[in-house]
Amino acid sequence: MHLNGLVRKADGLYLWTGRRAANKRLDPGKLDHLVAGGVPAEHTPWDALLKEAAEEASIQEDLARQAQQVGRLVYALDRPEGLRRDILYCYDLFLPESFEPVAADGEVESFHLMPLSDVYKLVRDTDEFKFNVNLVLIDLFLRNGLIDPHSAEGRQLREGLNNGLSAASPGHTISGHQTAMAPATL
Repeated sequence: MHLNGLVRKADGLYLWTGRRAANKRLDPGKLDHLVAGGVPAEHTPWDALLKEAAEEASIQEDLARQAQQVGRLVYALDRPEGLRRDILYCYDLFLPESFEPVAADGEVESFHLMPLSDVYKLVRDTDEFKFNVNLVLIDLFLRNGLIDPHSAEGRQLREGLNNGLSAASPGHTISGHQTAMAPATL
């Protein structure tokens, strides 16, 4: 579950980002979403959002409940810790300009409010963000026109985000047809 914490200002759209704590096992010190986390067993993505919003950024439940689900992305990626086959449930939450997140669980060392155009440049030109956050941000860029969703590249990105690029991606489909995952070879 990933939450885009967005703020509308007179000069455009801004995104709250968090800098992961240096002691995190995965991607210490990388930029991350305002709120993100796994979906524990017996929880829904919505339950995880409410739990993580309070723990990671001290977002009150009444404010967190205003989040809107905007996507469900899939991917498979070979990482040093092993194969990641994930489904990312994506939410947008528009926050008031006066909102200031407060790290409550020690997983984030700092928060920064950044113009979405600057976030776009960071994703395009660097590896500053945690690996899977880039996918959720590309979805955000497509939905907000920073990447033209009607261009060949935009359509290819949307197809990959929605259906996965690898046969190992959860629920991988090719042109609307689900494919079976090939058995692993040793």
